[in-house]
Amino acid sequence: MSEKKKFNVEYEVKSSPKILFGFLNEPNGLAQWFADDVNYRDQVYTFTWDGEQQKAKLLSIKENKHVKFKWLDDEPHCYFEMEIVQDELTNDVALSITDFATDDTLQDRKLIWDNQIQYLVSVLGA
Repeated sequence: MSEKKKFNVEYEVKSSPKILFGFLNEPNGLAQWFADDVNYRDQVYTFTWDGEQQKAKLLSIKENKHVKFKWLDDEPHCYFEMEIVQDELTNDVALSITDFATDDTLQDRKLIWDNQIQYLVSVLGA
């Protein structure tokens, strides 16, 4: 089995960090773009897609800055992080995604993020 490696993708998002942040950490916000349904209990988020559940533990969170999750069934070194990056000069806001994938699944993972973020942007009306 080939080892998963870290990768990063960044998307421009026309939104304030405060509004965007609600879509990254609140179950209601996440359920609007990331998964069909999201529940949160004891630091664990349960994401549901097409009736299938996946659980992720919240590793760290910084208000209006980032959230970092770890899939409970994933390799120990793997996590996914959504970070809000704001340019100090232009105030442009970007969403930086850090995730892990094997060489075989990298393109698929990037495509999934592309689609998810596209959906998020449409939900934000950005």
